[in-house]
Amino acid sequence: MAHPDDIEFLCAGTLRLLVEAGWEIRCVTLSGGDLGAPGGSRDAVREVRRMEAAEAARVLGGTYAWAGLDDLSIHYCPEQLGKVTETLRRFAPDLVITHSPDCYMVDHEETAKLVRAACFASGIPLFPTAAGPTGKGVPALYYADAFEGRDKFGRPVAADFWIDVTRVFPVRQEALAAHASQREWLRSHHGVDDYLSVNETFARETGRLCGAEYAEGFRQHLGHGYPRNNLLGEALAPFVARKAAPDAGGR
Repeated sequence: MAHPDDIEFLCAGTLRLLVEAGWEIRCVTLSGGDLGAPGGSRDAVREVRRMEAAEAARVLGGTYAWAGLDDLSIHYCPEQLGKVTETLRRFAPDLVITHSPDCYMVDHEETAKLVRAACFASGIPLFPTAAGPTGKGVPALYYADAFEGRDKFGRPVAADFWIDVTRVFPVRQEALAAHASQREWLRSHHGVDDYLSVNETFARETGRLCGAEYAEGFRQHLGHGYPRNNLLGEALAPFVARKAAPDAGGR
């Protein structure tokens, strides 16, 4: 994902369910979150936010890594693709979740592009990074819901399927609460008074779309060369919902 706390807003419940199913997870952010504060130095803000991200990953049962990029500076280019591919190669995942290509913030949309390309590049021997090619095929790639389920024009972005995260929702909230520095920042810049309540509302509204109390939505990248079997759905089969509940309505 692009920034510390994006994971917890969008897919932390699913990650926790994967951990409980025996998977190893690594929570990666391209940016260290260095602009996410009303003041102070960028280095100091980044240090705090990376510590919070590491704690959130620990709560979920995983580990954290920073890809070395900065806030509001994420863009698709060879240098940044190299950094993202390097990070991905060091973990060699079977499954990757990133931002929706359609979202309110450029950092999120560019992250989706970089991660998509890094998945493809990870096994290519002639694409040079310090860590060599994974020796594996292209990992299964998924896009989480856009924030609030809408693109930058306010139009709904529909998921292909949902994961019911009701059982692990308290852990999801605990992981988000690890990002304590964001409470004042989100209030002053985003107009969000209580980010935990906003997170709960979004997950509840997503759940209404599939008949769950709380849910997270996903789309799978099915382009040529990418896996087309639904690995995430297979791994979490008991928690998958594909069709909207009859009385769900729109967001």
